[in-house]
Amino acid sequence: MVIRKKFFIFATILLLIEKVGKFSLYNIPLRNLADGLHKFEYVLDDQYFKAIGDADSDIRRGKVNVDVTVKSVSSTFEFSFTLNGEVHVPCDRCLDDILIETNSTNRLVVKFGHEYSEESDEIVIIPEEEGEINIAWFLYEFVMLSLPMKHVHAPGKCNKMMSSKLNKHKAVAADADSDDSLDVDDTDFDDSVEEESNEATDPRWDTLKGLIEE
Repeated sequence: MVIRKKFFIFATILLLIEKVGKFSLYNIPLRNLADGLHKFEYVLDDQYFKAIGDADSDIRRGKVNVDVTVKSVSSTFEFSFTLNGEVHVPCDRCLDDILIETNSTNRLVVKFGHEYSEESDEIVIIPEEEGEINIAWFLYEFVMLSLPMKHVHAPGKCNKMMSSKLNKHKAVAADADSDDSLDVDDTDFDDSVEEESNEATDPRWDTLKGLIEE
């Protein structure tokens, strides 16, 4: 999973990021948790999505409420996430913002180990010496995975001017592709004709041809 793999890159720079307090709010000190259930609440707002996203991110802004329950048993921690809210993403047709609801429940199991690793999509190992996990990226991943594959406005709600420009651009591109497919490589054609005309004939056929002409 591409999104999940980014977590390990994200985790390696968390210490630097946390120094400025950008994502320190999402640290959960597992080593200090007593056995039993523990609850945490978060609100993913515009500032969060701006900070965690990149230039290619679909989510421009939003507000998502997150409830986190952690069940601690010895050195194993079972996370349950419930996310509810709305995010703004670009419409695939006109590129204007479109508001999409996000509602999901997710599960994650965290265990202590020597280094960051992933046993499966739902099982993550973190260094025991650190004793804590930052869930900022996981929350972003859960929101992303909850979104539909296509982001489009309801019929008649798209930005008409932008849609018209995009359609014209697509039409021009389609015409260009069509013209390219009709092009013929004259060089190859001429070469093949020239090769055929220059082929040596059998001398016996030349003699027979001479007798016929006489």
